[in-house]
Amino acid sequence: MQSTVDGFSYGLVTPLVAYLMACLGGALGLRCITRPMVVAGSWRPGWLALGSAAIGSGIWTMHFIAMMGFTIEGTPIHYDRAMTFASLAVAIVMVGMGIFIVGYRGPSGTALFTGGTVTGLGIASMHYMGMAGMSLDGRLEYETVTVAVSVAIAMAAATAALWAAGRTRSFLWSVGASLVMGLAVTGMHYTGMAALDVHVHGTADPATGESAAALLGPVMVGPIAFLVLAGIVVIFDPQMVVGGRAALPAEHKPGIPAHSPLRRSPARERLRSRGPVEDRSRTPQRR
Repeated sequence: MQSTVDGFSYGLVTPLVAYLMACLGGALGLRCITRPMVVAGSWRPGWLALGSAAIGSGIWTMHFIAMMGFTIEGTPIHYDRAMTFASLAVAIVMVGMGIFIVGYRGPSGTALFTGGTVTGLGIASMHYMGMAGMSLDGRLEYETVTVAVSVAIAMAAATAALWAAGRTRSFLWSVGASLVMGLAVTGMHYTGMAALDVHVHGTADPATGESAAALLGPVMVGPIAFLVLAGIVVIFDPQMVVGGRAALPAEHKPGIPAHSPLRRSPARERLRSRGPVEDRSRTPQRR
């Protein structure tokens, strides 16, 4: 029989906290991605990897905090630990693929579309893998159109976030982009939940796995790590937080072809600034 589902059993508490966690992960991730673009000498692969982990973990944490308020009438919900943490790995890896594409190719054109698509599919895959990890006395069915809408929202949110990471330099703009990103990702989650229909079997067989409360501890590790890392960034790298102006030279910026005139070495620029060099071998000697 079809059962009643409730995604807001704790009222607005879980959606609000989930949204804040998505914003926190997004803000930290966007600043890490922007860091090589605003501070010269940054190790780009390391910062891009850190940004990928922050955004992926923030989205994963958002999902399971929101699931704390999800209940199904007539059956308890349990979670498979292996599938749950596999969804975290998928989120970080696929988000990282999109971020590295944009980080090295630039936030425009084909690179932005490809990176946004991969990242959005990673967000959607994390969501539906997390749902597949649920164990209950019944079966889950999804409305195809609503699922497609949720995936489209994830792709649009990811593309907008990657564009903002590549174009935005100031801290306030990154915060604003993270607020929009958090809203879109949370909206994607609840859109995907709206596509769900649950049919309870009504048997006495208990579900296998761990309860939502048992997963609360591991889930809270993410937000605590974000807060600690954000504090370290603020203390030891204030230039990144305030939007440093020590921009990279053009020859190190992504998206600029190797043959572009913008990729001129400093030595060549110094010679150009001195004007034409006189060829003394052809100048007649005065006696």
